[in-house]
Amino acid sequence: MKFSIDKERFLTALGIAVRGASTRSAIQTLAGVMVQAEAGSVELQATDMELGVRVRLEVDAEREGAAVVPARLLLDVVRSLPKSEVSFEYRASQGDVELVSGPSRFHLRTLPADEFPRLPEVGDATVMKLPSPAFVETINRVARAASRDETRPTLTGVLVSATDRELRMVATDSYRLSVKETPLEQPLDGSLEANVPARTLQELGRIAASGGAGDIEVAALEHQVIFRLGDVTLSSRLVEGRYPNYKQLLPEAFEHELRVNTAELLEVVRRISLLAQKNAPLRMRFSEGTLEISAQTPDIGEASESLPVPFNGEPLEIGFNPDFLREGLESAETDELVFKLISPLRPGLIESAVDGEGAGSFQYLVMPIRLNV
Repeated sequence: MKFSIDKERFLTALGIAVRGASTRSAIQTLAGVMVQAEAGSVELQATDMELGVRVRLEVDAEREGAAVVPARLLLDVVRSLPKSEVSFEYRASQGDVELVSGPSRFHLRTLPADEFPRLPEVGDATVMKLPSPAFVETINRVARAASRDETRPTLTGVLVSATDRELRMVATDSYRLSVKETPLEQPLDGSLEANVPARTLQELGRIAASGGAGDIEVAALEHQVIFRLGDVTLSSRLVEGRYPNYKQLLPEAFEHELRVNTAELLEVVRRISLLAQKNAPLRMRFSEGTLEISAQTPDIGEASESLPVPFNGEPLEIGFNPDFLREGLESAETDELVFKLISPLRPGLIESAVDGEGAGSFQYLVMPIRLNV
């Protein structure tokens, strides 16, 4: 195998592909990227057996073939090369690849290509097209609420549903719940419901955000889902297990509904959270027309700040995890939000205050922390 390619093109493609390579697998080959040259193209592949990444480049190769090279090392070497043109050659007899750029010459030992797994193909599966901007926006609003606890694998995914003119994503770690419904301009040809690992969606979001507008093609297989965006294809296992009925977690009624300025509240929460350390809660004390936000950490200090809110009734004090509350406010992404409360021991709900038909909706339910008086 031998081909020449522009350094920046190669570097950009490698930067995407290596994100699929494993950093901790006992299978050495999974730490590599497969470079495969065929007529008119070069494809880069990497996988950790859960996420697979394929990047296709249009390149006129001098010789066809394939080799697996340590992914991170190859990325670092290409990044360091002095010239804009890179020559890549697999030398089977020496068991290495040779990279040449100007006066620089590198020989990198290859990994066993026969141990590299075959990535899933779309085959005869139905392919659905979703607008990239809407998909990325929805990912960014909910993915942070997914669990990172591998002992509860079902919650490490994001429930992705798409039908007719609506895209919905749901994520929860049992301490907070995030639901985003995004209207679509064009009706979908088919429907989709799949529990996709949050990491897969976040990687897809990064790629799509840098690639501009367009459509994301989605194909759901029995145990896998495949996303294709331009020359990049992501494949991922689906999370097994039944996703919890999130609608049952949303209270039907609230005692208080406060419409507040998102940026103003977020700024205060960020500021006061600096003193909510070592698992200390962020306290929110509502009284007539006022919200006081405070935090206290023994041996470090305390802080408080008040701001006007349209609160009426008996005073109410409730505590939240400062990071969970901040992330909910950041995800609202509207000028105003509606903060709904029941009591100090019942969850609070953040909703985007969006007026107008077809604007979509966002809900973020967060469990309170019991406060010591």
